[in-house]
Amino acid sequence: MAHSELVSVTIVTYNSGRFIKRCLESVLAQRYPYKEVIIVDNASTDGTIDILEQFEDRCEIYYNEENIGFAAAQNQAIRFSNGDWVLTLNPDVLLLPNFIQSLVDAAQLHPRIGTVCGKLLTMTAHFEIPEKPVVDSTGIYFNPMLRHLDRGSQEVDNGHYLQYEYVFGATAAAALYRRAMIDDIALDGEFFDSDFFVYREDADVAWRAQLMGWKCLYAPYARGYHVRKVLPGNRRALPPEINMHSVKNRFLMRIKNISPDLYRRNWFSITTRDIVVVMCCLLWEHTSLRAFWFLARNWRRVFEKRRMIQARRRVDETYMASWFQYTPASKQAPKKVARVRARSVAAKT
Repeated sequence: MAHSELVSVTIVTYNSGRFIKRCLESVLAQRYPYKEVIIVDNASTDGTIDILEQFEDRCEIYYNEENIGFAAAQNQAIRFSNGDWVLTLNPDVLLLPNFIQSLVDAAQLHPRIGTVCGKLLTMTAHFEIPEKPVVDSTGIYFNPMLRHLDRGSQEVDNGHYLQYEYVFGATAAAALYRRAMIDDIALDGEFFDSDFFVYREDADVAWRAQLMGWKCLYAPYARGYHVRKVLPGNRRALPPEINMHSVKNRFLMRIKNISPDLYRRNWFSITTRDIVVVMCCLLWEHTSLRAFWFLARNWRRVFEKRRMIQARRRVDETYMASWFQYTPASKQAPKKVARVRARSVAAKT
């Protein structure tokens, strides 16, 4: 087995007892043979650890003494991993048997493909699959207000999104990252920014990867199911801590990655959305005001990260601006894609 064939599946758990057993069973049942599974538990208290102990003979499992956040724990798992490909996976994801193989096949199409994502469909918190398939994500996109959204989210899956295409980025719920890209875009040894703690860290990685000339490919025959807890319309049902990180990370991501030209092109949309966010925090969501205190306390570190990112930028302003549209932007995939499609279809039969 060549080292480059190894895929490291990295999973972070935190009170994931209701999901993790089924998730791991689907990973271990993958038809792709060259994989390792690395789990980092963030001090779960709900019985997750009891379940993980059943998999210690087949997975590498590390137990943290405190919850250090999704981003930092994923970085920890990546450091423990050995593969030239890293598949970040949420514990509430169920993979179909050919998921990893389809991603790896697609990744070979071009050396600058740094990320590959598949088609995720929704399922209930009880791992029940709806009678009518509903799309969870086919990659992420940004609109001119700097909101990042999942392509196809909540649409009935009627056979669309069947083309291989470049998209802006992938949800870290199930994203395959090239090790060379991880090493290239990491800042001070961190792939995911630990300042994010949780939420939006995958969009930040996607933006940074695009700036540094890496591409994300959507592979439609890699399919799985995801329990989606965070949607644009259910903010009030989320814990205050999650909403605070959401506000903080919106501004962290922008400070680090946006260029003056991109801001100039979209200043009205960005400013309108900023006013809405700030006013909501001032009038209703007072717990999220802590986000601005974090930014004020840590502005030197954040701007140093910006300096490093912008110094390593490899693409022009027009290219970056083309991704920020109100309708999901995508670009034509490599011409070799027919061969990959044939292998993926054959694997399903």
